[in-house]
Amino acid sequence: MFKIAIAGASTLLGRELKDVLSESPLAAANFALLDEEQAQGQLDQVGDEVTFIQAISADAFDRADFTFFCGTEKLTLSHWRRAQQAGSTVLDLSGALDRETGVLIHAPWLGPDAASVDLLTPAVVPAHPAAIAIGLLMERLQKAAPVRFAAATVLEPASEFGRAAMDELHQQTVSLLSFQSLPRAIYDAQVAYNLLSAMGEASTVDLASAEARIRRHYEALGGGRWPALALQVVHAPVFHGHTFSIAVELERPVQLVDLEEALSGEHVDLVLEDTDSPSNLAATGQNDLLVRLRSEPAGRHSGGVGRLWLWAASDNLRLNAQNAVACALDMRRLRPKGTVQ
Repeated sequence: MFKIAIAGASTLLGRELKDVLSESPLAAANFALLDEEQAQGQLDQVGDEVTFIQAISADAFDRADFTFFCGTEKLTLSHWRRAQQAGSTVLDLSGALDRETGVLIHAPWLGPDAASVDLLTPAVVPAHPAAIAIGLLMERLQKAAPVRFAAATVLEPASEFGRAAMDELHQQTVSLLSFQSLPRAIYDAQVAYNLLSAMGEASTVDLASAEARIRRHYEALGGGRWPALALQVVHAPVFHGHTFSIAVELERPVQLVDLEEALSGEHVDLVLEDTDSPSNLAATGQNDLLVRLRSEPAGRHSGGVGRLWLWAASDNLRLNAQNAVACALDMRRLRPKGTVQ
């Protein structure tokens, strides 16, 4: 029997993680739900187990086999050392630790084989879901032909920045429809009905940092196997789900059917019908990355396709939680029986 602590249990990502854990081999664990003091006492549930969210106390991580940090970067930085000192395996979904010495950025679907993972890492950062999605496509395409060039535009939803960001997007939408002034505490800009590559000066949302994190994780996961990525992150006026527009140029032309075969497989749902285009709504609650392939007309010639576009969508929170649980299962070799007997 394992003991699992979830710090940031009341957040959007914390709630998604609880759902994924309930469907995983770790579902029978004992769970401690932790969060900031303002969430203390909230009634919550993991699988069939009903429990309360507790404040993070001095002994909150005692005997915890795994601690998932799902809250803010500040929460992670304040408590991760204490969890580590208590003997817990730290999994940081906030990304706060991805530049700490020795910390492993990991995605079992893409990274090294489980047997080669460094078990002495002080913490594991489950890779950003956008980096996983793009990396998964690059890995598959490389099976058909080397990728010479790749450029991606990532449309980020409000849920990537937490419940407060979603609430402000909702409030801005309502305010615009009723001709009232817009709340700007989170974005310091109009995000409703708008696409933005940067926010206002007082914004708590930093798209440049999000872009840099995706790039770091893409490079860490690729380990030089994938092409350098031209990347831009744009905030979309949607509540949930990543969408991607990706342009790819191959080293040599490949038949379209071979590209479709290379992309198909576990974790990828290749959409072949024009009427079923991937979207953030279609991806909600889905475990797979939805992908539509379109060849560039200029790249079509007798030898096949040399240039192509990929339009893709994924459930950002679910993909993040799935990867975090996969990382924990990788690290489970440290604790074959758990510490809670």
